[in-house]
Amino acid sequence: MNVTSLTQDLQLLENAAKQAGVLAMQWFNTSANTSPAKVWDKGGNHPVTEADLAVDKLLNTTLRQARPKYGWLSEESKDDGSRLKSKRVFVIDPIDGTRAFIKGKPHFSISLAIVENGRPIAGAVYNPALDEMYLAATGQGASANGKAINVRDCKALLNCSMIASDGLFKQKHWRNKWPEMNCESRNSMAYRIALVAAAKFDATLTLRPKSDWDLAAADLIAEEAGAVITDPNGQKFYYNLQSTSKSGVICAGKTVHDLILQQVKQRND
Repeated sequence: MNVTSLTQDLQLLENAAKQAGVLAMQWFNTSANTSPAKVWDKGGNHPVTEADLAVDKLLNTTLRQARPKYGWLSEESKDDGSRLKSKRVFVIDPIDGTRAFIKGKPHFSISLAIVENGRPIAGAVYNPALDEMYLAATGQGASANGKAINVRDCKALLNCSMIASDGLFKQKHWRNKWPEMNCESRNSMAYRIALVAAAKFDATLTLRPKSDWDLAAADLIAEEAGAVITDPNGQKFYYNLQSTSKSGVICAGKTVHDLILQQVKQRND
């Protein structure tokens, strides 16, 4: 892998994420009870706003003009399958955490990745409301606003800081009771993973299906920061396949990841 090319690709993602952030913030309003952007349901109770589409258009133009040979996969663009023939593919979520964006909560992010041979090789997750930029490239480590980050390898689930709904751990299908943990929620999956990578939380877990664009950039950031990130069966993620759906996410330092995985595997289906 050409290191110079990879560095240039990461710089491209960072610059594009910043431009996208400026555009997204034109619609973001923390004081409003309703979003200043037009909102509608695109099906399956998944909201989308005019901001999502505007950011998607900006990123499509910016990134594809810079790298016309790269494929394209975005939550807000029609997938024509042509990406499957490309060596490298942009995997994009223009606004991950649209519900938070609509409610004026600063818990959304712009998620940009370049995938090659099924794995991300460059990734940017940017929260423009808090001006937090998380970056990673294969073999180059991960950073937050220019400073190197490393996951915190907590040694126990008891009292660990978990980004997940507290209700998840109180559901009846668990065979073994979860210990007390300090749970907080964030809408953006990419942002949740980045926060774990940056040691601001110990772990994140969801058993809800996620898509390539939710995960690809943050996956690399977590991996380069020393975290373990898998599906609920302990399997590594691969992207730009025929199906873009994943079954859920576990992300943490190795010790806590193993403990979460044990709990999840013992749940009653």
